[in-house]
Parts: sequence; structure tokens; C-alpha cells
Amino acid sequence: MTDERVAQHVANELLEVPPSSAISLQMSVDHYLEVLRGVLDMFASKRQVDIIYVTSTISFESIKRVMEALDIDTSRVYFVDCISHLMMGASSGEMDEQVTLVESPTMLENVMLKTEYLIRLSEAEEKLVVIDSINSLAIHNNNWILSEFLHILVSGLRARNVLTVILSVEEHSTPEIANMVNLVCDHGIRTDTKEG
Repeated sequence: MTDERVAQHVANELLEVPPSSAISLQMSVDHYLEVLRGVLDMFASKRQVDIIYVTSTISFESIKRVMEALDIDTSRVYFVDCISHLMMGASSGEMDEQVTLVESPTMLENVMLKTEYLIRLSEAEEKLVVIDSINSLAIHNNNWILSEFLHILVSGLRARNVLTVILSVEEHSTPEIANMVNLVCDHGIRTDTKEG
């Protein structure tokens, strides 16, 4: 699948699902940028969706720079950043107003609370929560705790009619992670690298 087709495929799939769905989006590392474009630009920006982006892989600053380089409008993207504090000991005084920090990816209850808070603040008709990525969260948490977190988070988001996209990287996935995500998701999207 070409880069352009990956982004379009992801956006088209998301347009087909009800707003309260939970989606497993399995991608190759090579398709990361196109997945971002498909989810955040081709899908969310066109529909005036507010995005809560939970990052446990890359700092919000890095992701925001990537988004800006891809000409993705970041004005409706709010970050729950679980990694910056751990990596750099950043204080909330250094952050911009679209970011809330969680001290560590192990503090899953805080991730839920901050996500819930941002959803309540949003006045948008449609909201999207992106978890980037389940693989990173699995490095920092045991499977039982992570599974419980996903069940509680996704159930709460579904009840509020919020679309949830859980990113997972094929190269770093395990059968346990795949099963955990499949248990809470209604639908799966794959960016299949085997098509060339």
C-alpha cells in the first residue's frame, strides 16, 4: 500500500464507524506518519472533531512538530503526555495550554482522569481519543493492569459517544497485546505492509 493509500484507507475506515466505537489501528512503523495524516487530518480535521491525544511514546512537542510539518491543524488537538516528564522532568510551567502532563506511563488512573477532564471541557459535537501507543503502555505496565485500564477507559468513552483509536505497532506487538486490544475494540484497521 502506498503512503497516500494508507492515509486514505485509514480515513475511509474511520468514516464508516459509529462515533462511540473503539478502533484497533495496527500499523507498521513505516506507516506512522501516514496513519497520523489519515486520523488527524483526513478524518478529524474535516469533521471539526476535538482530539485528545494520549502519548506514551514520543513527547507532545515532537508529535506536534510532526503534525505541523504534515500541515495538520493542531488547534483542536489536546495532549495527555505521559512521557515528557519521565524523559526530561519537564514542569507544567513549560507546557502550552493544549498539554497536560502525567508523571509516568504507569499512572493510568491519572491518564483516565485527565482524558475525562479534557472531554468535559470540549464543546465539539464529535470527539476522538487516540492512544499512542498500546505497545509503549505495555512496556510500563503489566498486562492485567493495562487490560483493566483499557476496559474502564473505553467503556467510559463509549458511554459519552467518543470515538477511541488505539494505535499498535506491528513490529512491537505480542499476542497478549493483540488479545487485550481486541477484547475492547469493535473494529480493526490494518495498514498491511505485505501489499507492497
